[in-house]
Amino acid sequence: MIEIRHKATGGLLTTFEGSSLAGADLRDMDLAGADLAGIDLSGTNLEYSDLTAADLAGARLAGANLTAARLGGSNLRGADLQRARLGADSTSRAADMSGADLSQANLTGAYLRRVEGRGAILREACLDGADLRGIDLAGADLRGVKARKALFIQANLREANLEGADLRDSHLNDANLVRARLRGVDLSSRHEEGFSVINLANLEGADLSGARLRNISAQDANLRNADLSGVDFTAAVLGGAILHRANVADADFTDVELASVTMEFANFSKARNAVIPPYKKNLR
Repeated sequence: MIEIRHKATGGLLTTFEGSSLAGADLRDMDLAGADLAGIDLSGTNLEYSDLTAADLAGARLAGANLTAARLGGSNLRGADLQRARLGADSTSRAADMSGADLSQANLTGAYLRRVEGRGAILREACLDGADLRGIDLAGADLRGVKARKALFIQANLREANLEGADLRDSHLNDANLVRARLRGVDLSSRHEEGFSVINLANLEGADLSGARLRNISAQDANLRNADLSGVDFTAAVLGGAILHRANVADADFTDVELASVTMEFANFSKARNAVIPPYKKNLR
């Protein structure tokens, strides 16, 4: 028999007949504040369970079903969530992990579609190959996150901190990145075809200083008032992008077509390797 106790009071929350919780059916259970640190919950069904403020640090949750689970304020530092299912096609069925700490957690291949994650901490977490379409990570801390070949399509990353993140070959089409901190982010593509995509993304007022955007597709992206100083745009596709009043000092525009880019009042006199069409006016 396994006893699950409250992390602070030590009070008994529930018991489980068996020698392991791996693969167990724990649906719709009240485990708020539970001490589950380091526990093997691989493949466990936690659908609709309340894990608010639970301690799951270092827990093994690979392949677990956390659809509609409540994880707000929980501790998931260093947890193994590879291929875990937290997302859903509708917000009402997706997990809530707002304010949760997932620092250094492994979410490789996890399904996080439409998850509520406002204010969550994912510092140095691994999100390689994860599906984060429509996720809400507004104001979240994603510094140093690794999210290669991940899907952030239509994600809400407004005012999120992604400094130093590795987002190579990821798709952020139509994502909300208004005033996000992307200093030193790597959004370049390792492929000549250019698989990193931020088409239609809203990066107004974002800080991308020192970012690597080689071979990226940023068609119709809104970079108005963004800090693009020192950005490597080599061979980027910027058709229809808006760089109105952007700071492009020391940015490298080698092999970038600027004909259809909105450039008014951007400081292109300080950019590198930018071929400015003669009809472009009001540049600084």
